[in-house]
Amino acid sequence: MSGQQLGFVGVGRMGGFMTQRLLAAGHAVVVTDPSSAVVDALVREGATRAGSPAEVAAASDIVFASLPSPAVVQKVALGEDGVAHGGRAKIFVDLSTTGSRVASSVAEGLREHGIISVDAPVSGGIKGAKNGTLAVMVSCPKASYGEVEALLAIFGNLFYIGEKPGSAQTLKLINNLLAACAMAISAEGMVMGMKAGLDPKVMIDVINVSSGRNSAIQDKFPKSVLEGTFDYGFMTGLSYKDVRLCLDEAEAMGIPMPVGAMVRQMLAVTNAVYGPESDFTSMVRNIETWAGVEVRA
Repeated sequence: MSGQQLGFVGVGRMGGFMTQRLLAAGHAVVVTDPSSAVVDALVREGATRAGSPAEVAAASDIVFASLPSPAVVQKVALGEDGVAHGGRAKIFVDLSTTGSRVASSVAEGLREHGIISVDAPVSGGIKGAKNGTLAVMVSCPKASYGEVEALLAIFGNLFYIGEKPGSAQTLKLINNLLAACAMAISAEGMVMGMKAGLDPKVMIDVINVSSGRNSAIQDKFPKSVLEGTFDYGFMTGLSYKDVRLCLDEAEAMGIPMPVGAMVRQMLAVTNAVYGPESDFTSMVRNIETWAGVEVRA
């Protein structure tokens, strides 16, 4: 593995930290990103600059990608200057969240160019990317998994889902739907408690040892809401995109998701009021405004 040239497309917040981990592990990495500043920073750490995804794929055996939307993933993989036209890369590892239908389409398109697509969405946020503690869900041919397993392990804990294209994406969307649901309902409960005069720290302590325990109460409220920073590290626009994708795919499968639909609306409001680059913990701020109280330490 050490002799292979690696590429990375999309080296912003998540991708930048993952590229740093590859470099620290001794791998040669060619990078590209619309932001010259983030590329410059990685070049100073030993990465090599490329002008497009095609150039990355022309200089690399394995190309990783961490991108913001399904449309961008499709363009990077299959577009005119995409990985498909690089000529050298034989494996494309997509760490983005795109949904199973886009993942399957990309896999099919790359296969026509002799490239295997490895679907590897991650969960764990910026902190997980920096510390190498991400959950990495992987679906791809078993033989290809063997080729990338050691590299993906640099990012965190691996879970091989199976060979069917898009399987890992389905699991990732379910996870992100549940995380958003936990945030939305916890916001309502915590604001209700504040309105009733309860101490938010006491509420969190009690809920965390009771049946209402969830990821929002355990982690996001203590770190980002009680302090009033709203900086957990996952943008509202991305959460909104992921929940929309999940509901769209569920609808295509004939599965009603009425609770998920309400969470989508809550994210839509947050996205409109605070902007797509706000932190998704800002869902709490909507409830606070409507109730006239703030959940703070």
